[in-house]
Amino acid sequence: MTHWITPDWPVPANIHSATTLRTGGVSQGEFSSLNLAGHVNDLCHHVLENRQRIKSMLALPADPVWLQQTHSVQVVCADQMMGSAEADASYTAKNNIVCTVLTADCLPLLLCDEQGTQIAAIHGGWRGLLNGIIENTLLKMPNTGVLAWLGPAIGPQCFEVGDDVRTAFINKSAQFASAFKDHSQGKYLADIYQIARILLNYAGVAQIYGGQYCTVSATDQFFSYRRDGQTGRMATMIWMT
Repeated sequence: MTHWITPDWPVPANIHSATTLRTGGVSQGEFSSLNLAGHVNDLCHHVLENRQRIKSMLALPADPVWLQQTHSVQVVCADQMMGSAEADASYTAKNNIVCTVLTADCLPLLLCDEQGTQIAAIHGGWRGLLNGIIENTLLKMPNTGVLAWLGPAIGPQCFEVGDDVRTAFINKSAQFASAFKDHSQGKYLADIYQIARILLNYAGVAQIYGGQYCTVSATDQFFSYRRDGQTGRMATMIWMT
């Protein structure tokens, strides 16, 4: 039994990526079992053991570069970080650097160029997507021909938002109307995958893969903050060799 998803996208052979599932770790209760986040009140030694396990399971070339994610539009260079930085995306052009984001409903998004010389990992909540986290990250990747993979996030049948969220996106571009469906009084169902595709297309990225999961409905596979409140986090990682 594997405890991760291997992204299905046509990247060069030196590009490696994975999203962990919630299985295969030592955490207990609501964090059962492969919680990788240190900020959710799980036991510290469980998190450290889980992080060690994914390093072995995935044969990672180095420890993942962990971020302090705050739904910002901050992007950092993963190979220049000292300690943990407050940011919601990281990028690198160096081998054996593991760009990593943690999620439990937000959209994990991986980028690489066709030549296999640049990579990035993005944490995309709706605020970050609205405010420009994808665009900011792409600015750090000067090569054209970028591929994107959309990892496990809250699905379009489960992501209820208010009119304020819908209006904010439509004020950005009328194109976003297609990503929202009427649901109930003043509430809409948002398609975070569709939002990301529109943003990527607008930024010139045409090769987009993934985007078929729902963290809320696949209880056995994924942590979900929307479903459970107190819960763990999955990691989505990309590295070059």
